[in-house]
Amino acid sequence: MPSTIIDSAIFQGIFSSDAMRRVWSDENRTQKYLDIERALAVVQGRLGLIPQEAADEIVSHCRLDQIDMAKLRQQTERIGYPILGVVSQLNALCRDKLGEYCHWGATTQDITDTATVLQIREGLAIVDDELAAISAAMAKLAKQHRDTPMIGRSNLQQAIPVTFGYKMAGLLSAIERHRERLDQLKSRVLVGEFAGAAGTLASLQTGAMETQAGLCAELGLAQPVIAWHTIRDNIAEVGAFLGLVGGTLGKLSMDVKLMMQTEVGEVYEPYAHGRGSSSTMPQKRNPISSCYIHAAISVVRQHAAALMDAMVADHERSTGPWEIEWIVLPEAFCLMAGALKQSRFVLEGLEVDAVQMRKNIDMTHGLVMSEAVMMGLGPYIGREYAHDLVYDICRDAVKQQRPLLDLLAEHPEINRHLDRAALAALCDPANYLGQSGVMVDRVLATLR
Repeated sequence: MPSTIIDSAIFQGIFSSDAMRRVWSDENRTQKYLDIERALAVVQGRLGLIPQEAADEIVSHCRLDQIDMAKLRQQTERIGYPILGVVSQLNALCRDKLGEYCHWGATTQDITDTATVLQIREGLAIVDDELAAISAAMAKLAKQHRDTPMIGRSNLQQAIPVTFGYKMAGLLSAIERHRERLDQLKSRVLVGEFAGAAGTLASLQTGAMETQAGLCAELGLAQPVIAWHTIRDNIAEVGAFLGLVGGTLGKLSMDVKLMMQTEVGEVYEPYAHGRGSSSTMPQKRNPISSCYIHAAISVVRQHAAALMDAMVADHERSTGPWEIEWIVLPEAFCLMAGALKQSRFVLEGLEVDAVQMRKNIDMTHGLVMSEAVMMGLGPYIGREYAHDLVYDICRDAVKQQRPLLDLLAEHPEINRHLDRAALAALCDPANYLGQSGVMVDRVLATLR
């Protein structure tokens, strides 16, 4: 009986992805526990810390199909943690009490934390793939529209011309930084945990560090330099990373929503029959994916804050902050998967109306070129005086509902320095795109 957006039979494909939901599923989590117990038995058998016969017997039962999940739920509700339930079932499955060597020297949090890191590794691989696809889609749009003029906006008002390629390249630069962040955090995050009750590995009188090193190597994780049971900056960093990615996706969705407004009409989410329609207004073409992105990333950011709360842990093993991670980390990853999927969908099928972009530049009849005119007049009459003069002329143009160029060409303090042709060149948006093309090229040159 699913009750959340992530597990809803109706909404799960909108707000998450099947691949990410599998990563954080009960089945995968429990299999990770078994994988760790298996690796621990293998390493300790190899080191002679437990009988090889016991190691082989334990390994033979570290399969999910041998775990009674209903019983595990009951054990977890009674005990408070699932690890002891898994170990108890493994012990019972093994012959001749060989299962007593299962979990040798480990503590519950060792297995739980290491399983979480393994899940994080799988989750980050999905994020990495989606970021690569989003980067490719943005790069395509940036290159295709490198020189497509559109109006830049400041405080929701028309400012000066930019290009749509420039807008995409700005977002692309952030996505590329996120990909770099992801590479950098792996060495800090993909680290195993095997440290015993208070982190000192006192439970193993011999072979303690060898077991730790071998276990991490068996699982493909780095060995910790010290226990991190209550030092949780690594997990919080993952949350912060997801929050940063979400912020960029939110910026994308915000701009798409605004550019889809009827009065703007510069881009549209990919069309599908009936998508974005209204139950009462047949003409509507609402943003859909952008709304889902906005909702998902807003929750992810709150979860990132919660993971920072979980850092404030007591002593060597905590009383509650740790469990915050159990609640929010899976949700953060699952919602991020949905936001990434929706963003990729939008970008790979985005409809760009270059003609409407130019119409929107022209709708003020040249007022958006006032900075260009001011800068062009500056060498002749001074920049500050030019600013005040053009400001007054802009107000007159609005009152008279006439093109700015006409009033500029008629003004005696201006036409003595610049004729109409020179003023027309200043008022041409294509001549005032600055270094936008160069910047697009620089971003594209940095792509992997």
